Amino acid sequence: MYRFFLYFCTDMKNKWFILLLFIAVSAVAQNPKREFRGAWIQSVNGQFQGMGRDRMQQVLTSQLNDLQKDGINAIFFQVRCEGDALYPSELEPWSRYLTGQQGTPPNPYWDPLQWMVEQCHARNMELHAWINPYRAKTKGTTALANTHEYFRHPNHFFDYDGLMLFDPGYPENRNYICQVACDIVRRYDVDGIHIDDYFYPYPVAGLAIPDDNSYALYGKGMDRAEWRRQNVNQFVQQMCLQIRSVKPWVKFGVSPFGIYRNQKNDPNGSATNGLQNYDDLYADVLTWVENGWVDYNIPQLYWEIGHKTADYETLINWWSAHAGKRPLYIGQDVLRTVKAPDPQNPASHQMPRKYMLQRSLPGIFGSCQWYAAAVCENPGNYQTMLRQVYHNTPALQPKMPWIDNRAPGKPRKAAIVWTEDGPILFWTAPKAKTVMDEAVQYVVYRFLKGEKIDLEDTSHILCITRETNLPLTYQGGRAPYVYIVTALDRVQNESKGAKKKVKL
Repeated sequence: MYRFFLYFCTDMKNKWFILLLFIAVSAVAQNPKREFRGAWIQSVNGQFQGMGRDRMQQVLTSQLNDLQKDGINAIFFQVRCEGDALYPSELEPWSRYLTGQQGTPPNPYWDPLQWMVEQCHARNMELHAWINPYRAKTKGTTALANTHEYFRHPNHFFDYDGLMLFDPGYPENRNYICQVACDIVRRYDVDGIHIDDYFYPYPVAGLAIPDDNSYALYGKGMDRAEWRRQNVNQFVQQMCLQIRSVKPWVKFGVSPFGIYRNQKNDPNGSATNGLQNYDDLYADVLTWVENGWVDYNIPQLYWEIGHKTADYETLINWWSAHAGKRPLYIGQDVLRTVKAPDPQNPASHQMPRKYMLQRSLPGIFGSCQWYAAAVCENPGNYQTMLRQVYHNTPALQPKMPWIDNRAPGKPRKAAIVWTEDGPILFWTAPKAKTVMDEAVQYVVYRFLKGEKIDLEDTSHILCITRETNLPLTYQGGRAPYVYIVTALDRVQNESKGAKKKVKL
């Protein structure tokens, strides 16, 4: 790493960037072998609206190629913005955020979700289908398709500040949204279902949530706030159980608003003064984590270090202390991070310090970038830092033993085959008794002859691949290497290694 730094500096004229790189390199030893490295690709901002198949595929291909080089290993792709779909669905209409008019199929016809699954898997990334559970109409939507769920059960919805929402108080809505998610899981090879931070609506001063009808039917005299939290809790629990019943390896996770509760409302809350999940959105995130109803939690810590209302450092420490029984990933805001100087080192923006905190605190197993396109624009050399420092070695996904903790068998029949294009390392998939034991990816390590075999040293990972072969570079037969190939199952339990020695 130090030699890389010296070489890089001799070729750089930007002294600020050299300082930033030095800070980052100094703070990073060996990158983690297992780390979630995600990025959000949103649709509700209209970036794909009316773009057409060819142009949208071109844009997404460019982003995915960049993100792959950045070490990103998971993509959240927004496929349900307002009770609609960016994929063919018998339950919901095509999204206007794809075609420009809700209910109108794309022309030329294609399936963006299926295409994204294939593209992400080809790049050894996970694909999590991102859905907004309760939003039924955004402020900019002027017309709903006649196949929208609203027209089947209009009394199950309410309007709030220009939005229309599925009323969380109706069990029928809970069942329907879970049906939509399970339809995705059943028909697509997704690695996860992801929900964002919209539960009950973000409050507007002086505007009450109009859920009197559902409360009268189902409230049973409960405190209204407690009843609302119970509604969301039941939804999250039901979603988890039903996804697991369809495909037990598909992960279910959430990216809540960044503040759970403020200390002024709860002594165990954070020293912040912003909107609260528990009190304002009726989202009791810690209950979901403690009960194992989610497989990961990604609070959106989009503020800067030193923010007066919601200080990033205060919040990342609070979430780390309350990570509980599930992996905590950090939602990182790319643009805010590079626009703000580090209070402890004003010559640098905040990326090095945020990553130092993320990787040094217990319970944190990665991060997710808000948002993918911002990463690709490389503001403040953010993307360059991912490539050169923080993600410069591949990473497996964090373990999830509550889903499955049994490793697959090790790859078989590792062999070198010499072809006219050079040597190729081949292996055969291990045998599997169940779908959970099947190998779907492989990790290839390389060591010099005589070098200690340490599979925890990420500098020796050549690649993570879905193929059962890897072309090698011939060097005239002078360099003796030891290759180790391990197998990964659907939740990335890792097998023992198959060894092959070769002189290249």
